[in-house]
Amino acid sequence: MTELRNVEADVSRFRLRVFAVGFLVLLAFLLIVSRLIYLQVIRHTDLAEQAESNRTAVVPIVPNRGLILDRNGVVLASNYSAYTLEIMRSKVTNLDDTIDELSKILDISARDRRKFRRLMDDSKSFESIPIRTRLTDEEVARFAAQRFRFPGVDIKARLFRNYPLGETGSHAIGYIGRINQREKERIEDSDDAANYRGTDYIGKLGVESSYETTLHGHTGVERLETSAGGHAVRRLASFAATPGDTVMLSIDIKLQRLIEEMFGDRRGALVAMDPRNGEILAMVSKPTFDPNLFVEGIDQENWAALNESINKPLLNRALRGTYPPGSTYKPFMALAALQLNKRSPTQVYSDPGYFNYGGRTFRSHEGGLGGVDMYRAIQHSSNTYFYSLAVDMGVDAIHDFMKPLGFGQITGVDLNGEVRGTLPSTEWKRNAYKRPEAKRWYSGETVSLGIGQGYNNFTMLQLASAEATLANGGTRYTPHIVKASKDAVTGKIVEIVQPAGVPLGYDAKNVEVIHKALGLVNKVGTGARLFANAPYTSAGKTGTAQAVSMGQNVKYNARLLEEHKRDHSLFSAFAPLEEPRIAVAVIVENAGFGAAAAGPIVRRIFDYWLMGQYPSEGDLAAVSKGQATTITGTPRKVSDISIESNEPPVP
Repeated sequence: MTELRNVEADVSRFRLRVFAVGFLVLLAFLLIVSRLIYLQVIRHTDLAEQAESNRTAVVPIVPNRGLILDRNGVVLASNYSAYTLEIMRSKVTNLDDTIDELSKILDISARDRRKFRRLMDDSKSFESIPIRTRLTDEEVARFAAQRFRFPGVDIKARLFRNYPLGETGSHAIGYIGRINQREKERIEDSDDAANYRGTDYIGKLGVESSYETTLHGHTGVERLETSAGGHAVRRLASFAATPGDTVMLSIDIKLQRLIEEMFGDRRGALVAMDPRNGEILAMVSKPTFDPNLFVEGIDQENWAALNESINKPLLNRALRGTYPPGSTYKPFMALAALQLNKRSPTQVYSDPGYFNYGGRTFRSHEGGLGGVDMYRAIQHSSNTYFYSLAVDMGVDAIHDFMKPLGFGQITGVDLNGEVRGTLPSTEWKRNAYKRPEAKRWYSGETVSLGIGQGYNNFTMLQLASAEATLANGGTRYTPHIVKASKDAVTGKIVEIVQPAGVPLGYDAKNVEVIHKALGLVNKVGTGARLFANAPYTSAGKTGTAQAVSMGQNVKYNARLLEEHKRDHSLFSAFAPLEEPRIAVAVIVENAGFGAAAAGPIVRRIFDYWLMGQYPSEGDLAAVSKGQATTITGTPRKVSDISIESNEPPVP
């Protein structure tokens, strides 16, 4: 018997299925429409930018770095362009094989490979790293013919820094080097991150570092249309980079080179300043180094030679080397005595050649100087006079008087890395030491402070700044090495505004006493032979400072000591005495008596600055060996001396 179908039930099920399918189709269309709305309306801006970025590329244009000039317009740092062979690791399958193959086409030395490996450590995989620099036109053509074999390897034109005078003034000028990982992170966290896109080098030392923002300039951009393979098709837009401004220093590079030549192979530091405004005329640290070694990334051999040398050529001794000032401290002690009413200029004290205090004997001139007043004490550098004065004043009074002069303080010079040194006080000692007995200040420790020994440790910049303040009558100016900048676009020269001088409130009569005493030093005292027949008046003070403590009962004999344990030679001076235009502080390490090594340098600096005279070749050679306390040979005119520069090392 045939079963009858329930037509109504079948129709109902069919309708249900049609409704379900229709609902699913409608839902699918709704999803498609909502996705279209999301992509074309809500995400339109973002996706349009992504599409545009797939079609275009924004390439940074690195600005030309600003020049550095001396006060007379001599170029101290410039730029040149050269081709480099560069590798992007992310696009290279086998790096070692690629380099080996490249070496068959171009000369790639073991040194180039080592430098490349070192740069890899400070770079990301997608960054282009140079393996050869300063390619010749022939080498560029040779690689171009084989370029298809080396994906990820390309030729680029880059700007390189050049220091045409080599080692001259290197600590003050500084150098640039490749940006390391720590510097990258600091730049990325700064507000100037966008301005360093595409920049691989940054100032590392000296003016190059301190005036990085001024010298760097502003990065430009170039918008290119690219193919699917990432190759540039055409330029869509370009916004030129703005070159860095030129920085003009207060340094006279001829004077700087003269001083460095007079140091010869000896170690030491010197700062010359204009006491009328704080301009630094010369800042010397010996030994020096060639900043060109760092431009492309210094190789391991040169780095080891510089970094491991016992002479520490990378140390800026003028800014970071601290030394006891020795007897150059005595004029400031005398000024303190006058200002604090501890001594009068004509009070006479006995100098038997020693000073007894607390059961100890402190040495002075052998045989003694007899009766000395303040003039004679400075003129002949009586230790006994200043031992006694230090005890009468006390350590804290000395500290409080010397602090405004800048001793043991940051001077504020416009260079990075300045150190403070040590100006002792009871509070300083409590904070400097951990053991209770070491925290205490003992009265016997005050004695040697009077002659610039003991805990006293200052930089030559601090001593020169104090000397300049004394020279101008007591107004302290902030030392500075940059005079002005020149706008790269307009050519306008803008003077760097410096803080106003700070009067320290010295009595003019007291300053006059110290000036007169220091004038006697160079006229009839310990500096008399140095300044014999000088056509100008000057004021100065010789100094000899212990490099290591010898003990009170040990007689000093330089010939029995290793060279680095011998006394330092110091000299501080200013000229002309009546209207000072230059103040100098110099130390020649382990060179002995101040008038023998440091003093001759100062005399010739004054002859240069005040008379326009340059030493004869024989005189210059004698000074560099510590063998000339008087002028020998006929001086040359400064105008006849030329500064020879090295041409950029372009192939």
